Amino acid sequence: MSEEINVLDRRYLAELLGTMILVFIGCGSAVIAGGYVGFLGISFAFGLTVLALVYAIGPISGCHINPAITIAMLVSKKIKKNDAIMYIIYQSVGAIIGALILFSIMNGHVDYDLATNGLGQNGYDTASPADFPLMSAFIAEVVLTFIFLLVVLGATSKKAENSFAGVAIGLTLTFVHIVGIPITGTSVNPARSLGPALVMAMENTLALEQLWMFWLAPIIGAVIAAVVWKYVLEPRR
Repeated sequence: MSEEINVLDRRYLAELLGTMILVFIGCGSAVIAGGYVGFLGISFAFGLTVLALVYAIGPISGCHINPAITIAMLVSKKIKKNDAIMYIIYQSVGAIIGALILFSIMNGHVDYDLATNGLGQNGYDTASPADFPLMSAFIAEVVLTFIFLLVVLGATSKKAENSFAGVAIGLTLTFVHIVGIPITGTSVNPARSLGPALVMAMENTLALEQLWMFWLAPIIGAVIAAVVWKYVLEPRR
């Protein structure tokens, strides 16, 4: 008998709100404050946002706020299939809302142009901040997601000091962004890529056309991390 799904489950709503906040603050740091804080400041904006959210909504939903994390947890058998599907749906909706909020703020500024200034979207080739090609971007997203997920799985494992999980996860996302921003703008999170790409499509469909890579590569990296953790690194009883 299939498990009944409550669409108002507070875990799902926490994932929606958390992903919305991540996209708004993270992408907002690039669009609004990028000229002041640079790549390093943007990296810390993403990392510190996740660090804070781990403690805010972690006790409710586990604070995935990322389909790649949810898929890794599914592979590791730490979440049920129905819940994983709902997590990803709500994460995606939250990311879209976060991007729309950011756009509504920026659209009121006289010097802002969506096509020119963007919305913190990810990209490769001509859409890469430093003109990295598709293959380089794909490898980077797989490897960076693998590193990030390995830390997430380790920091949230039963034998870890879980009270510091948010610090480890947030700092890892920070250094992942430091490396990844020049390459792709750093995704490692399909929902984070989805929101800005959909809003950008109102002016330029390039981000939407490239979106497939920012779902495929992080999911591959997440699955590899889950397998490596479960069958190689996870402490045995």
